Amino acid sequence: MEAAVFEYHKKEDTLEVESFQGEKRKFIQPTSLKDPKLENLKQALVDWINTTLKAEHIVIQSLEEDLYDGLVLHHLLSRLGDVKLEVEEIALTSSSQIHKLEVIIKELDKRLGVEDSSLIKWDVKLIHNKDLLATIHLLVAMAKAFQPELNLPPNVKIEVVIVEVSKSGIKSEVQTEVLTEDSSTGSNSSSNPEREDPIEQLLKLEANKVNTVKKAILHFVNQNMAALGLQVADMDKQFADGVILLLLIGQLEGFFIPLFDFNLTPVNDSEMLHNVTLALDLLSDIGLQLPSINPQDIVSQDVTATLKVLYALFKKHKRH
Repeated sequence: MEAAVFEYHKKEDTLEVESFQGEKRKFIQPTSLKDPKLENLKQALVDWINTTLKAEHIVIQSLEEDLYDGLVLHHLLSRLGDVKLEVEEIALTSSSQIHKLEVIIKELDKRLGVEDSSLIKWDVKLIHNKDLLATIHLLVAMAKAFQPELNLPPNVKIEVVIVEVSKSGIKSEVQTEVLTEDSSTGSNSSSNPEREDPIEQLLKLEANKVNTVKKAILHFVNQNMAALGLQVADMDKQFADGVILLLLIGQLEGFFIPLFDFNLTPVNDSEMLHNVTLALDLLSDIGLQLPSINPQDIVSQDVTATLKVLYALFKKHKRH
């Protein structure tokens, strides 16, 4: 078993046993690295980061290789937590990267409410050393804290090897580590009742309660469309071609969308799909956090998809 662990490490760097004598270190079992659930979680986190930072034109491909210098974590914290930190934008040297990470991780630990070091599964050294396990734990914690409606793959568990080196030799044990909880567990739902998408929750209620919320959103839409002389009567159908959705976004966000960028009078599904896709891209560019929505669902008059978009706009722009 130990041989497998050390063989895995030698792929990138030789493991120097003396460098952590007296310490305990944790490594992902090579077999777990190939687990489809872990691969899905990694891809979900990559997609989440790229969507969140799209407006800053930041694109990552690897959790291990693209987060260790602090640049991406800095922008994520700034975007999600509205935090401004006095750190250099690009840290080129190892020492400057570590210093930058120290500032970022300290602020993150405070905002994540895990200042008790015994509960923290990441640190500056692990992140800078491109430790995949620590990086995933940190990103999952950030997603839960800043965007609890994000649907990460549930119930992801992996096998890890805990290695302890002492003068008498090497001791190791295999443990199961939980990366994301089962979404149906009682502890998860009770401690975070908002985890499920609010529109998904809404549509499980009685019809009269659903209609009350839809009327409130419809009133909000018509208030903002009045200046254009437009009115929405059927929320389920009138957003399917993307035209009113684009005009609404322009009204709310205060910008003009050139008429040559979209089809003002779409005549087929392809033109409608172009409009709706453009609308969702614009919302992503302005940093509006949306659950995963397929533009085709809106074109197909899927009530849930349409409500999710309108609710996100309503939540951001409603007048208190």
